[in-house]
Amino acid sequence: MKAICWEGVSEVAVEEVPDPQMYNKQDMIVKVKLSSVCGSDLHQLNGFIPTMRAGDVIGHEFLGEVVETGSEVRRHNVGDRVVVCSVIACGRCWFCEQGLFSDCDNSNTNPGIPEMMWGQSPAGIFGYSHAMGGFRGSHAEYTRIPFADYTAFTVPDGVDDATAVFASDSAPTGWMGADLGEVKQGDVVAVWGAGAVGQMAAQSAMLKGAARVIVMDRFDYRLDMAAHHLGVETLNYEETDIDAELRERSDGRGPDVCIEAVGLESHTPNPVAYRWEQVKQQTRVLEQDRPHSLRQAIISCRKGGMVYVLGVFVGMIDKFPMGALMNKGLTMRSAQQHGERYIPMLLERMARGEFKTAHLMTHPMPLSEGPRGYDLFKNKKDGCVRAVFHPDGDGRVTRE
Repeated sequence: MKAICWEGVSEVAVEEVPDPQMYNKQDMIVKVKLSSVCGSDLHQLNGFIPTMRAGDVIGHEFLGEVVETGSEVRRHNVGDRVVVCSVIACGRCWFCEQGLFSDCDNSNTNPGIPEMMWGQSPAGIFGYSHAMGGFRGSHAEYTRIPFADYTAFTVPDGVDDATAVFASDSAPTGWMGADLGEVKQGDVVAVWGAGAVGQMAAQSAMLKGAARVIVMDRFDYRLDMAAHHLGVETLNYEETDIDAELRERSDGRGPDVCIEAVGLESHTPNPVAYRWEQVKQQTRVLEQDRPHSLRQAIISCRKGGMVYVLGVFVGMIDKFPMGALMNKGLTMRSAQQHGERYIPMLLERMARGEFKTAHLMTHPMPLSEGPRGYDLFKNKKDGCVRAVFHPDGDGRVTRE
């Protein structure tokens, strides 16, 4: 079958790879209908995710049709249209029983690697390096789904493909930021990053009753999309003093909840500081992750507020403002997404027209155009927010 493979830093290619095989009775095989790029894929593309190997199939946000099920799969049948959570969870370990699905004890088949890096192993993730299990990703014609009864979810008939595909990752990740960030009625919420996850976090905060939601980015086309489709306030951080503006919009206190949706390659407006942090990051010793957005969120958050980190980080960061975090009495939380907790609810909201996602898919295209899709997405060309691949070849998708 054809698949998009990581071949090295800044290099992806469409290649022929073996068809997936089922390894146990809880597996199933899905024919992929849509598979979206994700901001965290760029960390792989740029060489900042360790334990990638040439030929690895990438991609982790997808929707498909069931074509084969193991004998112990109970919730799915051949022909079902399913959205698959990017994070793989067994559904039965202690962590899954607590709703901490991205901390699953059983789904990462290479636990020794993250144990060496982070002390303990999180769950496996589709197409996201051998540290996360070495699972083949979704940018392919077919994909194996481990623990299928817990990792995949049937899509309601009233939800089109263009909407449902983002229930795999962007929507539940964004919702988790608002939910575990404890957004409540009347809050002022600031979101760093107007990509898909940032927009979904902003929408989730609005649905949870926030009085004001302010989204920040440096690309006007992304800010315009967030304002037009979601009705949120926006700020271009290259054109204004973010801390002063956020205080002005929150009665001088600062936002109640600050959500970081950028991650380890955060851009610093000061060009000298940006280049210096890039140099430090490239050494992999002075600094592994660039945390400008996280630092800014901690500084801007009101006293006693909440900082929630949705952006992906993998290593050490420099100049972390621990003094501000402690002396301001802030709470900081983070996780890979616990999608199994949120996806059924989000699909129901999508079916009722309460949760918007289809606008994120700006560039549908055939799987064969994978390198072009990643070029558009990485280099912010042609207003690309998400390139979404259609393995059948014509790039067409169903929309309402």
